[in-house]
Amino acid sequence: MPELTEHEGVRGPQGERVLVRRSARRRRTVSITRREGDLVVSMPASFGSRQERHWVRSMIEQLQRKELARGPARSSDEDLMRLARRLSDAHLGGRAHPASVSWSSRQQHRWGSCTSSTGEIRLSARLRPMPQHVLEYVLVHELTHLMVDDHSAEFWALVDNYPRTAHARGFLEGVSFAQQYGTGGGAWEGDGEGTSEQGADSTRPSGRDTAADGVD
Repeated sequence: MPELTEHEGVRGPQGERVLVRRSARRRRTVSITRREGDLVVSMPASFGSRQERHWVRSMIEQLQRKELARGPARSSDEDLMRLARRLSDAHLGGRAHPASVSWSSRQQHRWGSCTSSTGEIRLSARLRPMPQHVLEYVLVHELTHLMVDDHSAEFWALVDNYPRTAHARGFLEGVSFAQQYGTGGGAWEGDGEGTSEQGADSTRPSGRDTAADGVD
């Protein structure tokens, strides 16, 4: 059986490792399966590194769409806590230890909030239908605030360990723009970090609850 190798820098929809299996018997087909908590992407042995990167991301996105179509994903606070632990281990060296992670239907002008003094993280229910990497970015952002209170260079260096940070921030910036200009919604009050910060919070050193893109 062909050897499995880990594809670095990419995780599955629930924080899974991504393993690549190259097969000389394959010519053009690529597939993805779940195996013992990992994702296995099988592809032709002739594929180069650029093709591998393309197909790994493409297959993960396809898997995510199929699983979302089968039913509600990320349905419970327990699911969020499990995801938070995986993200902390994968991208923050296991250093972030939330006391709780929960959905909040009250956060209409923030994507996430963190009370650093208690370790409580809340995510807006508006994130539920959004792509997995957007949810994961917001969660990584809040997890990082359990370690670093401000938006310093140290903070962003940690957040950037999540490989799809730029994509997620761009997505949330587009959502914010549509809210403000596309649907006639009210203006969004920024937290001083620019409009691309719309998915994050602005944790204050006092450890109080924090807003992503304004206050309720």
